Formats: sequence, C-alpha cells, structure tokens
Amino acid sequence: MTRLMLGRTLERICKGVLLLCLLHFLIMMILYFDVYSQRFDLFSRFNNGRNGSRTNVSGAAGSGHHYYYYNLSRPNATLASYLATGEQLVPSVQPETNQTPSPKPLPPCPENPPGLVGRLLIEFSSQMTMERVQRENPNVTDGGRYTPPDCRPRWKVAIIIPFRHRENHLKYWLHYLHPILRRQRIDYGIYIINQLGEETFNRAKLLNVGYTETLKDAEYDCFIFSDVDLIPMDDRNLYHCYDQPRHFAIAMDKFGFRLPYAGYFGGVSGLSKKQFLKINGFPNEYWGWGGEDDDIYNRITLNGMKVSRPDVRIGRYRMIKHERDKHNEPNPQRFNKIQNTKNTMKKDGISSLTYRLVQVKRYPLYTDISVEIGKPPPRPIKG
Repeated sequence: MTRLMLGRTLERICKGVLLLCLLHFLIMMILYFDVYSQRFDLFSRFNNGRNGSRTNVSGAAGSGHHYYYYNLSRPNATLASYLATGEQLVPSVQPETNQTPSPKPLPPCPENPPGLVGRLLIEFSSQMTMERVQRENPNVTDGGRYTPPDCRPRWKVAIIIPFRHRENHLKYWLHYLHPILRRQRIDYGIYIINQLGEETFNRAKLLNVGYTETLKDAEYDCFIFSDVDLIPMDDRNLYHCYDQPRHFAIAMDKFGFRLPYAGYFGGVSGLSKKQFLKINGFPNEYWGWGGEDDDIYNRITLNGMKVSRPDVRIGRYRMIKHERDKHNEPNPQRFNKIQNTKNTMKKDGISSLTYRLVQVKRYPLYTDISVEIGKPPPRPIKG
C-alpha cells in the first residue's frame, strides 16, 4: 500500500514538472515570436496581413503603386514597448521591382580601333556629287556630326576647314574623310569657315573664327585644322588630339612624301583647347598665302611645347591639284612677321579676333559658317 501511494505521488510530481516545463516553453516561444513578429509575420494586425501580404497604396500623380511595411525590428524592442510609448509605426518604402533598368555606360573607345584599313587608294578622277557622299554616310547627322554608338571617345573633335570657292574639292574631302573618321571611332563635327567677299584670303584668321564658332555649337576639347585639298592616305593617322600639338600632314605627294623642313606645320594640324589657348590661338595678320603656319610653329616652341608627328609611312597625304586662288597671292611681309612672333603673339591672336558672323547653315554632311573678316591694312609705300 505504501509503495502504491509513493508511486502515485511520484507520477503526480513528474506530471507537474512536465506541465511546468511545457508552460515555460510556451512562454518563451510567445516572447520569442513577439520580439521577431515582423520577421516571422505572425502578427498580421500590425504587419498588414498574414503570409507576407502588404497594403497596396497608390502613388501620387499616376506614379504607379508603392508597397509599405511597418518596421518593428528595432534591436531589443518588443511590440508592447511600441504600444506603451505611443510611437507611431512609420512606413518604409519597399523598392519597386518593375522599374526599367538604367542602360550600362559605354566602354571607352579603343586606342587602336579594330576596323581600320591602313593604306588607302586615293584618286580624284571619278565624278563626285554631294548626293553620292550623303548616301555613303547615312549615320552622319545634320551639320556633319557623328558619335560612335558602341563606345565613348576620349576627345570631342571639331574639324575646321578654311574655305572659299572650293566646292569641288569639298566633295572629295567629305567623300574620303567621313568614312575614315567613323572607322577611327571619332566623336566629331565638320565646319566650313567660309570667307565672304573677294578681299585677300586669311587662312589663320578663319581658323580662329572656326575655334570661336564651333565652341558655340558644342563643348569641343580638340580642334583639327585642315586644308580642303588634302586627303590622308592612311586611316591609321588618327584625327584626335595628343599630349603635344600634332602635325598630321608630314608627307605630302607635292613634296615627294617628305617633310619639307623641320619647322613645317602646314596642311593639317591639331591642338587641344588648352594648347590652343596657351599660344593665344593663331595670328590674324597674315593676309595672303604663306607664313602663318611657321608663325604657329614658333608660338608652340616659344611656349615650351613640342610638335608631335605620326610615322612618315602613316602621315602621307595626296593633294588635289589646282591653280592658285585669286586674292591669295604670296604675302611679301611673311618673312618679317615670322621673325617677330615672340613680340606679336601675346597681342595678335584669339584675344584680338574681330569678325562679323553672317550665316550659320547646317547641311547633311557639314556646317557652313560664313563670315566677313575685313581686309588687310594698306601696305607701306616703299621709299
């Protein structure tokens, strides 16, 4: 009898301990789920519905739907503490999942574009028309602008051509240069600086005008100055700027594909914006043919820079043969002026440029900028 009573007592004690353990377990679970109620989404009353459902609220001004959820996951906080302090449940914005992804940035254009051909056959015997050139270059936009669609060029290049009465030469220049520049992955625009009237031609002043006017059209940082009758014979002669002022046309056919002399800087050259301003641009007082390119070379060297050139096998050019233009006779004062570059370059240049803009007209393959630049001062009478 005593054993039976002892057994029942032990059985009751075990059941009581088991019940206490179970109660303790339930209390711990309740506290656990209370603290992490948002994470486990059990308290749908405060978490906008069971099983992760959230309130759908329309955005303002037709901006679509935005989803909100209440943030109860502050460390060491429980639901009771929020209610006791009277804090408001602040909605947090859930990122939308249906937004259009932003396009990936384009990679830099390669220094050596893979589509280059190399040596080119240049000839001027076939008939050339603007309509043909336009058909050949459908990706060139109005004003003669082009930007590579698949890469990001380092330079934004303005190609500036001093011009008067050379319409036939311009057709050939555009025919050859547009495809070359596109293969070189150049971001460029082509600008014809047309000197109106029949006064003496002034190449360097027109180039200063081109620099000034092209900057009104776009934020160019590189400027290539080219005569309209010079065509490169190799597309590896890249038309962009370099660490030093660049002379591109170093081996013309009219000079036997040789550099005529060490200080020659004529035909086709290029300067960055910083380099151009450092030499105060080009001289404005060289009226007629010759001398201005030597003055520019002097400006470069006097300002501590050096002329860079391509390999002679790459810097070859063909010139379109023609008679000397009227009102572009050799300048008899050019030799005296060249000797005085050091004294004149600070006061004669882009800082002293004057002209009258008459018209800017955009054609499919180039931009025409027509200007009046005045006339040369009277020459001193020989006594």
